[in-house]
Amino acid sequence: MSASVSGTQTPAARRRSSWRVVDIVVASVIGVASGVVFWLWGQAWPALDSLLSFTPGLSGLLSGGWLFAGVLGGLVIRKPGAALYAEVVAAVVSMLVGTQWGFTTLIWGIVQGIGAELGFAILAYSSWRITGALLSGALAGVAVGILDTNFSSIAAYAFEARTIYFVAAVVSGIVIAGLLSYLITRALAATGALDRFASGRELRTAGRGATGAA
Repeated sequence: MSASVSGTQTPAARRRSSWRVVDIVVASVIGVASGVVFWLWGQAWPALDSLLSFTPGLSGLLSGGWLFAGVLGGLVIRKPGAALYAEVVAAVVSMLVGTQWGFTTLIWGIVQGIGAELGFAILAYSSWRITGALLSGALAGVAVGILDTNFSSIAAYAFEARTIYFVAAVVSGIVIAGLLSYLITRALAATGALDRFASGRELRTAGRGATGAA
């Protein structure tokens, strides 16, 4: 998140990778708001988990409720580190408010954030559309799938149930974290709330172009 960059970077590359104050503020707001949603999702989790108990492992579909902060932060800020930062802030806020998982929430948040960040990094931080969003969500799902099937109560499940859980977590990451975050970003951009970001300007310009062409 530091503004220090390599001397080999061009000015344009430095602008794309350096964080402004508004980037830090908005990424923090996304993280805090997402942290509250994380906490609420955790409160609803026991009941939702029971509803899905007819198929052991299907509760992995709920994982996306704790993965969207990183994808949303990355899509809005469009800077290296944004996905990791937003996911970790959300995890910290959720932990401080009080979750049943305590300090491990932070560990999960860091690993999930790294997964979301990798989705954008693999595409060289150049794809902020649906492809980047879905890939980021999928890798966040992979991250939580690995954690949950090895280091949580899910690890005690039979191999088949753990496999179902892992696949369900990835699907949840793609749909809830990836697709939903993409749609939220577009909705925010349409209101003008993201006009100080490339994410907002690009979508608003595209919208005006479509209107003019109609």
